[in-house]
Amino acid sequence: MLQVRASSAFLPSTSSPSPPSSSQAPAPAPFRLSGKSQRRGGLIAVPQASRVARRSVMAAAGAAAAAPAAAKLEDADALIDSVETFIFDCDGVIWKGDKLIDGVPETLDLLRSKGKRLVFVTNNSTKSRKQYGRKFETLGLSVDEEEIFASSFAAAAYLQSIDFPKDKKVYVIGEEGILKELELAGFQYLGGPTDGDKKIELKPGLYMEHDEDVGAVVVGFDRYFNYYKVQYGTLCIRENPGCLFIATNRDAVTHLTDAQEWAGGGAMVGALLGSTKQEPLVVGKPSTFMMDYLAKKFGITTSQICMVGDRLDTDILFGQNGGCKTLLVLSGVTSLQTLQSPDNSIQPDFYTNQISDFLTLKAATV
Repeated sequence: MLQVRASSAFLPSTSSPSPPSSSQAPAPAPFRLSGKSQRRGGLIAVPQASRVARRSVMAAAGAAAAAPAAAKLEDADALIDSVETFIFDCDGVIWKGDKLIDGVPETLDLLRSKGKRLVFVTNNSTKSRKQYGRKFETLGLSVDEEEIFASSFAAAAYLQSIDFPKDKKVYVIGEEGILKELELAGFQYLGGPTDGDKKIELKPGLYMEHDEDVGAVVVGFDRYFNYYKVQYGTLCIRENPGCLFIATNRDAVTHLTDAQEWAGGGAMVGALLGSTKQEPLVVGKPSTFMMDYLAKKFGITTSQICMVGDRLDTDILFGQNGGCKTLLVLSGVTSLQTLQSPDNSIQPDFYTNQISDFLTLKAATV
């Protein structure tokens, strides 16, 4: 039977800090693994940047409940002219699996011809920005690496933003994209796909060791997920003082193919949530971390951004939390029936079938 040492870090945090302004995040506090000032009742205090990443989705959804119903997009030109930047989700908006959605190249060309900045943000952490650049190229799209922001990159950028110690390690439950971004950022890591073949042979007295220098566990979508990874990550989070539990996203489903939906990264995150009883710091959508990062990097005012996505609880909330205009496309996971259901409290500013409607709606208004 596995023996696990008890730790005060088993207890979940009950603090509920007030969220910062949606248009600008406060400067991140330095990361500290120890020190009495960092502890509250046996818990490790979370840096300010962590609290930004933990912004309450429930609060945002509650605010959205009072919003008017989404309007069907009728005048594409008016929306295009009202913003400087379009942020696009990828899965379900630009492509499904490895298949490009009809009309995407022409739509992106139209927006670029009007001088609009285009940014592509995905919660899928299996690839690095460079790898996503190659996917865009394979699909015939000319997109610069600097225009791509994946949650794998967000995890590394978040660690940099809190001055995560370079002498500490990151345990990764996820795929190659996270490893590549951590390496580019100069962080030590272990785990990833190589742990996919590891098994635990349970027998009386078995005790599983773990690296006490792990200061963060990053969990993303992982097709090599297994019990070894769950137990190793659990031990690090529970027993290493101050160890962070970071999730690239909590998406319920993902588009691995264009034929059906597949269990998403939220399934892997949920396993660690269940075993540690701790809420993760989510760096992907709908957390505002990436929005704040993009706004600072490009010098964008968030009111001059339109967020385009196919998911209400990630893409649209991401835009709303950041103070952007929002456009839901029905080419991905959300149907019109779901959008208009009385049970749905998340309403975008506009909705349309797919982004290529920019072309036809433009023609209809000329």
